[in-house]
Amino acid sequence: MTELTPGLTSGAVARRLGVAPTTLRSWDRRYGIGPAAREDGRHRRWSPDDIAVLREMCRLTASGVPPAEAARTAMAGAAPAPPATDDAPPAPPPADEPPPDEVRRELRGLGRAAVRLDSGAMDELLESTIAKHGLVAAWEDVMAPALHAVGRKWQTSEDRYVEVEHLLSWHVSSALRRFGAVTRSASPAARTPPVLLACVPDEQHTLPLEALAAGLAELGVPTLMFGAAVPPEALDQAVRRTGPAAVVLWAQARSTAHHPLARHVADTSWGVKGARTRPVVLLAGPGWAGRTPAPGMLRPGGLREALTALRGLCEAARDGERPASASAWS
Repeated sequence: MTELTPGLTSGAVARRLGVAPTTLRSWDRRYGIGPAAREDGRHRRWSPDDIAVLREMCRLTASGVPPAEAARTAMAGAAPAPPATDDAPPAPPPADEPPPDEVRRELRGLGRAAVRLDSGAMDELLESTIAKHGLVAAWEDVMAPALHAVGRKWQTSEDRYVEVEHLLSWHVSSALRRFGAVTRSASPAARTPPVLLACVPDEQHTLPLEALAAGLAELGVPTLMFGAAVPPEALDQAVRRTGPAAVVLWAQARSTAHHPLARHVADTSWGVKGARTRPVVLLAGPGWAGRTPAPGMLRPGGLREALTALRGLCEAARDGERPASASAWS
């Protein structure tokens, strides 16, 4: 990769590293991973130190580390920021950011309950975490890190704790579905084309898609969840039969990311001659990292960014303004 030069804009950094500009803004807002200085107080310019932290963040998230955990690890090796002055007060954390100490307590509590195989405690912790912090923060800061930690423990302990991972996954899935069912009944789905959610062939990890489905239910966005390892032929038929506003394809690992299938879905069209349309494809999961999304595709940086993009796409479809490509949403 060509070495990045000092003073690059966010757009230039995003193009060089193959991430969306909205991902950089989201990481800055939620985790404080952003340029330390702004030209003329407004324009964002990335220094070599800023870029080093960002590269580490990209590397960690591409390997499957949840964004909140990746941000903490990436910034741990960074030089301390200069002290704030009266002219430049420190930026406050996002209003919906859970207090770090509280998040750590909840994360430890969920992990300990999982190791004890305490189903009741897991249900209680999951329900209270979602109620206190909202779905996105609960997923990104508690559920996903807990699942990642348990999976890491299993991988380094000669296949012990498999039962812990399976039980925790089941309870997280159950909590997400309960949340989705309650919010769906409170917010009836809008009259728009649905969002189709599917794992690529050979991909069995569905929990991130279940979190996305729950978040879309809260927004009143109709969804069709096809789950794990959807065969290409079945996905093609589902797209042609339903005419979705968007298709989300999840790939946990680069070995399962199916780029030809994503291109085929993005090129699938329907409708009468002269008014044909195509779905926007969201490439979700760390398996898609390393390539710049092609026209008609987006690669969201996390659950919040995916929800924002999908809500915009569905609103455009409802208003009869469905874009011909994803460029309007990047």
